[in-house]
Order: sequence, then structure tokens, then C-alpha cells
Amino acid sequence: MTNPTIIAEKQKRLARYAKAMGHPVRVYVLDILANQSCCYSGDLTEIIPIAKSTMSQHLKELKNAGLIQGEIEAPRVKYCINRENWKEAQELFKQFLHV
Repeated sequence: MTNPTIIAEKQKRLARYAKAMGHPVRVYVLDILANQSCCYSGDLTEIIPIAKSTMSQHLKELKNAGLIQGEIEAPRVKYCINRENWKEAQELFKQFLHV
């Protein structure tokens, strides 16, 4: 078993981001949101033809990882990239991949 004290905080954050991006639909959602200011969840299901409940689960995973943020504008939810965490994820991946 790995000694938890040797795992750096940045490695934990990188793993959290990588796990959240571990599904093609989530990568697609991030691509969409990274290229616009915000998007409503209903609009995403029109762009990506999957069930609303499935989209909701993908959005929840991305939100839990801190890559996106949601704002309730009843009856819809507006999602945006969390710019600070998105930048951090990019930097962590660059460092990890040595690019």
C-alpha cells in the first residue's frame, strides 16, 4: 500500500481532475464550456444527445471536481467553467506530462 504522506497535494488535485475528465461526454462538456462564457444544462442536452439525467450526473462529477460551477436561474441551471481551477488543471497536466 502506498504511504499517503508521500502523495503531494498537487498529485491529489491532478488525480481529481483526471478522474472527472475520464469520460468522453465530460471532456466534450468541458470543451463546450471552455469556449463560451456559460451554458444552460438544457442547452447542453440539445448539443449532446443524451438523457437529461445522464447529463446531470456528468455535470455533477465535473462540479464536484471543481472544474465547473453552476448557478440556479430557476427553472434552469447555468454552468460555466471554473476559470481558476481550469487553469490549475491545465498547469498540473503540463507539469505532469512535461510539456
